[in-house]
Amino acid sequence: VQLQASGGGLVQPGGSLRLSCSSSAHIFSIYHMAWFRQPPGQERDLVANISNTGSTTYAASVKGRFTISRDDEAAQKNTVYLQMNSLKPEDTAIYYCAAVGIYAATSATDYDYWGQGTQVTVSS
Repeated sequence: VQLQASGGGLVQPGGSLRLSCSSSAHIFSIYHMAWFRQPPGQERDLVANISNTGSTTYAASVKGRFTISRDDEAAQKNTVYLQMNSLKPEDTAIYYCAAVGIYAATSATDYDYWGQGTQVTVSS
C-alpha cells in the first residue's frame, strides 16, 4: 500500500488547510486510516483516525477544529482528508497519513503503512 500526502504549507494563525492522502490500495475501503503529526524534536502523535466504517477519534487538542473524512465510494479516489480550521502555532508539525488493516489504532507503532509527510507551518 502506497500513501501520498499533500496539502501542507504556511498559514497564518486562525487560517485553514486541507490535507489529502491518496492510496494505491486496491481495496482502500478495508483499511483504517489516520493522520499523525510530529513537531521538531518530539514524538509522532495521533491527530485523528477514521475506521473503515467511518467512526472517528480525535486528539483533545484538535477536537472541534479538525475534521477527518474519507472518500471510498468515488472510483479511483481512495483518499482520506484532514480539514484543519482555526490553526494555531502549536499545530506546526510534519503531518503523516497512515493505514492499518486490523483496527482503528491510536498508536503510531500499530500502523503498517505510511505516507511521506507534509509540512504544516502556522505562523504570522
